[in-house]
Amino acid sequence: MATVALALIAGALAGGHGALSAALGGAVSIVAGLASAVVASLGRAKSAEGALFAVLRAEAVKIGLIVILLWLVLATYGDIAVPVFIGSFAVTVVIFAMAFFVREN
Repeated sequence: MATVALALIAGALAGGHGALSAALGGAVSIVAGLASAVVASLGRAKSAEGALFAVLRAEAVKIGLIVILLWLVLATYGDIAVPVFIGSFAVTVVIFAMAFFVREN
């Protein structure tokens, strides 16, 4: 929802390239987070050491995918609004990080 809101705001302020830049920034974070969740769910940890290894592997996949996707977007989309792209990416990363602190009752 944050990505959609940022894309709408960027679209109103910066036009179509701004909206697409915001959407791509959010998509990088979302895709990397989903890939990390898939890798983490595939781990069958039977010990604390195994659980730690599974979490570290999932984070490594997430960081690697973020680097690749950021490079891919910046290298291929010539009309990108870089501040909007990076800002949208940063906001979605922070939202994913804050989800750790949310408790369900």
